Amino acid sequence: MSMCPVCNQLSATQYRCPSCLGLMEDNGRVMDYYDDYSPYYEIDALKMEDGYPEDEQEKQCPHVFYCPQCASDNILLIHEWRAEFN
Repeated sequence: MSMCPVCNQLSATQYRCPSCLGLMEDNGRVMDYYDDYSPYYEIDALKMEDGYPEDEQEKQCPHVFYCPQCASDNILLIHEWRAEFN
């Protein structure tokens, strides 16, 4: 099992905008924008339909990052951490 450190607030992220180099804001997972109920669906099932063919296999979580300086947004793939439970 793996988990996104950004979704679970285990890691802070600071990404620079490729257009203006301003700090970008994390606006959440791409899948949460599909419809009103998508935040409540199983994450791994949504990854099969999110348009990023390797995110499930590569254990990545696609997030929308927004730049308030130039109003651009980018999708960044966050590497998920492996979670082991004993």
